[in-house]
Amino acid sequence: MSSKKTIDALLNSAHVAIANSLTNAQIQSYLSEFGYTPERIQQGKLLYEAALAAHQQQRAEYGDQRTATTTLKQAWDTAKKSYMRYVKIARIVFKDNAGVSTRLELEGDRKKTLSGWLAQANQFYTNLLNAPELLTQLREYGITADKLQAGQAEVQAVDAANLSQKTEKGDAQTATQTKEKAIAALQSWMSDFTGIARLALEGDRQLLEGLGIVVKSRTSGSIEKPSA
Repeated sequence: MSSKKTIDALLNSAHVAIANSLTNAQIQSYLSEFGYTPERIQQGKLLYEAALAAHQQQRAEYGDQRTATTTLKQAWDTAKKSYMRYVKIARIVFKDNAGVSTRLELEGDRKKTLSGWLAQANQFYTNLLNAPELLTQLREYGITADKLQAGQAEVQAVDAANLSQKTEKGDAQTATQTKEKAIAALQSWMSDFTGIARLALEGDRQLLEGLGIVVKSRTSGSIEKPSA
């Protein structure tokens, strides 16, 4: 059961059926004859509460995952702007120095994957900040060590946001597994309960409807006329 609408319907029907079974003495009397004592119905209530809590927790975890994903995207967008600006300037400054181009990985396209991009950006900032002679040349173009350190901090923020997003994704997946087990347990219990309730209360349509169980209207069949 994966549809949120279907799960919401199950939780609502379980809540109505269980709550009314525990508060209506007449319903309890009928159900007890079929083994569904208040104690047994309390077991269903626990399953309902567990399923509801798991459902709510799963939605919360996926909310956290979406927030972490948005944070990661924003951090990456910010870091890419600074990084590309410095790369473009460095390409101009060191255009005749193949060794530096390799050292800073200035040639070619930037990696599309986050892991590849992080590797390129970290190589650029680390090797540049550890080379005073290169920093001296860049300073003539308004690129200082402080600016590069700020750019490096942006890359580190991307890395941290990525780790957080991975953690939130794992938590969301775990919460989903927990929810699916809880929902399956409640669904199984409700299936049995509904079947027994239909038998126990078959003589009282109003009580059945009080449990949220839909009762089809009975239509009178046609009477066949005897042949002449």
